[in-house]
Amino acid sequence: MNPRTLVIVGGVAGGMSAAARARRLNEECEIIVFERGPHVSFANCGLPYVVGGEIAHPQDLVLQTPQCLRERFNLDVRVRTEVTAIHRTLRQVRVRDLETGREYDQPYDDLVLSTGASPLRPAIPGIDQPGHFAVRAIPDIEQILPWLHHGATRRAVVVGGGYIGLEMAEQLHRRGLAVTLVEALPQVMAPLDPEMAAWLHHELRAHDVTLYLDDPVAAFEKPAAHTAADGAPRASVVVLRSGHRLPADVVVLGLGVSPETRLAQSAGLLLGKLGGIRVNDRLQTSDPHIWAVGDVIEVRDAVTGQWSLVPLAGPANRQGRIVADNLLGGTSRYAGTWGTAVLRLFSLTAACTGANEKALRLADRPCEVIHMHPGSHAGYYPGAQPIALKILFAPHSGKLLGAQAVGRDGVDKRIDVLATALRAGMTVRDLAELELAYAPPFGSAKDPVNLAGMAASNVLDGLAQTVQWHEISALDLRTTLLLDVRSDEERQEGALPNSMHIPLPQLRARVGELPKDRDLVVYCQSGQRSYFASRFLQQKGFRARNLTGSYLTWKTAVI
Repeated sequence: MNPRTLVIVGGVAGGMSAAARARRLNEECEIIVFERGPHVSFANCGLPYVVGGEIAHPQDLVLQTPQCLRERFNLDVRVRTEVTAIHRTLRQVRVRDLETGREYDQPYDDLVLSTGASPLRPAIPGIDQPGHFAVRAIPDIEQILPWLHHGATRRAVVVGGGYIGLEMAEQLHRRGLAVTLVEALPQVMAPLDPEMAAWLHHELRAHDVTLYLDDPVAAFEKPAAHTAADGAPRASVVVLRSGHRLPADVVVLGLGVSPETRLAQSAGLLLGKLGGIRVNDRLQTSDPHIWAVGDVIEVRDAVTGQWSLVPLAGPANRQGRIVADNLLGGTSRYAGTWGTAVLRLFSLTAACTGANEKALRLADRPCEVIHMHPGSHAGYYPGAQPIALKILFAPHSGKLLGAQAVGRDGVDKRIDVLATALRAGMTVRDLAELELAYAPPFGSAKDPVNLAGMAASNVLDGLAQTVQWHEISALDLRTTLLLDVRSDEERQEGALPNSMHIPLPQLRARVGELPKDRDLVVYCQSGQRSYFASRFLQQKGFRARNLTGSYLTWKTAVI
């Protein structure tokens, strides 16, 4: 089937991907793209970096123009044009030209909804006032930049610790503002588990970003009613549930996004429980002539199988390509979303792929967990940096379920390898056997991914019994002994409370000091030496377990 007229609503990411792919597949069909905003095919992921000045101009984010798209692909792209209704029985949409006010009906043979998502604006008193900004499209940046250029804008409050909130906190700090970040949850970057997000908390505080966690905004009070020693705030006073009052010269609202489903809902299309459009694996809605892609749809989590909302550019672009294939007669399938993502926060990189531990527990999926802190490249080559690495895998099969990594170098490389392994259905034993590129400036003969596979295989084979950082506080110290096998110098920098200290080189000579009637939980700095110690102790008849990730993971998560 070659549709005579293909209409696409939404000209960013998935919508433009579908349009360009459809033209490459079929030169004859008419392809019309309606975009409510002034730009199509722009890189909204780059918006925070315009605020901070790393990208010079908002227009640098515009990848294509309607004229260019017409010349290159013969696409009819109409910006500042809003689709206000879908008439399914007539197979036409109602359209309004926002510049002239003219309304008209546009027939379609197939319709693609790529309406995206809009920033959440909960009903918090005072949320709508000057100096409060969301960051979703180029016009948002064109409004915020003049406000920031005012000399009295010195204090920024960012509400929300997701990707946009963290990137905006970094970029506002880069501009020289005093930044406060407020998050309603106990951690930032919800796709990470709490002990991994803790690295970001430390990084924010190290750069003098004031952090309020587990403390949602209760109200925004008008600035005119307040004074401060350093001047009345330009935007508002942000009042938290705890009672803290934060004067703000600018407020960035990064509270998440909600699928733009008004059109779909009014047309009677099936929506999911999470509020997104429900599609099948061909990305077809409940109407066989209407398709949907991107942030507006619910997708299957590729690990847990649960429906989820995943507003990421990569999946949206792939979905656009799949839709174009299918509405032109193809048989492509969307296998689900793995949620692979990466974030830079000052000098740290944080990345994740697959399910986190929270999601697996919620889905009642058993999992094993290992933490490691391998170097980004060979330790003998200058500049190696530790990577905090978390691997989740199935207890019996060893199938990889998810991974998270935080560090100053080499994180993106490892998470991409792990994302590929996840997509391929690999096990942790496969990770141990991967042949990865090695030269001293780039990696090690045993890459961190290989090491993770080896450590996880040891768990599967019964060679390592592990304890997690969050289990330490619940241990009964009458029946369990914490054993520190680090050096004297390391122990002086801090230790687990009530732990016994025997450095690893002395362990064989002093093993008689250890009680055999108590369980032993062994730890070192990162987990390798404590694994060596636990293996020795097990062979000597002790019930020894290794604290995975050891002191570094525990300290970062707890302190």
